[in-house]
Amino acid sequence: MVIIFSLILAVVGVGGFIAVLFLLFTDKAVVVGSILARRNLERAEFEGRDLFLTANPVTLLWANLAALIFLSVAAQVFIESAVVTMSVAGITLLAPGIFWARARKKRFRMIEAQLPDAFMMLGSSLQSGASILVAVQTVAEQSPVPFAQELRLVVRKTQVGVSIDDALRQMEQRVPVDSLIMASSAVRISREVGGNLVETIFGIAETLRRKFTMEGKIESLTAQGKAQGKFMGALPILVGVGLWFMDPISMNKLFETGIGNVVLGVIITMQVLGFIGINKVTNIDS
Repeated sequence: MVIIFSLILAVVGVGGFIAVLFLLFTDKAVVVGSILARRNLERAEFEGRDLFLTANPVTLLWANLAALIFLSVAAQVFIESAVVTMSVAGITLLAPGIFWARARKKRFRMIEAQLPDAFMMLGSSLQSGASILVAVQTVAEQSPVPFAQELRLVVRKTQVGVSIDDALRQMEQRVPVDSLIMASSAVRISREVGGNLVETIFGIAETLRRKFTMEGKIESLTAQGKAQGKFMGALPILVGVGLWFMDPISMNKLFETGIGNVVLGVIITMQVLGFIGINKVTNIDS
């Protein structure tokens, strides 16, 4: 009876202590949570607006929280490892940011690839006698997305009173691609100081074509190293999964023991550092 009474007192005492801590830090937790939620909503809204997406950022936030809870609970129930559960939770939290970053990078690459043809059409329109605004509107109608979306936004802004130079500067801020900034700046400078704008635009298009040709050669030369890096990064994971199916008792020690969790954490850290290092070596800035 004494032991049972002591256990009850211990449970009640720990529960009361946790309740007091919760009451003391609830306001701070709510403030911190609201700040994080607001920042995530602002980022999702900003990124979605830049990508011309109409998804509700509040819905995306709740979906991320639901995925975080579900995947963390599933990892803890099926694997029963704190390291794996924390890794799953961290990946789930970072997943939206990774998605936005990859989507923006993919969009910027598509815009950069469309620049030479777009500037050729712009130069042809100007050569035929059209004004710069009419030429931009013609290119916006004939170009594929996503660059057509940016040009249509430029045209709409000029229709409500924004100057073409300011509209181009705002496009440079939305799409911070070096090739686009260089080409847009050259067009604005040529309009300000005078000169043959058509030859300038055709020269920009030819320069961009040569630049993309050189980048394609570099990409083909580094493709083998990137493929080897991905293979070497996935190989330990595949080997670990195979060993887990072959000898689950021995592999479970990585998840069920403290030393195993430390070893697993070191493995994951070294894998991430190795993958980042290989990407740095094979990523050549052209």
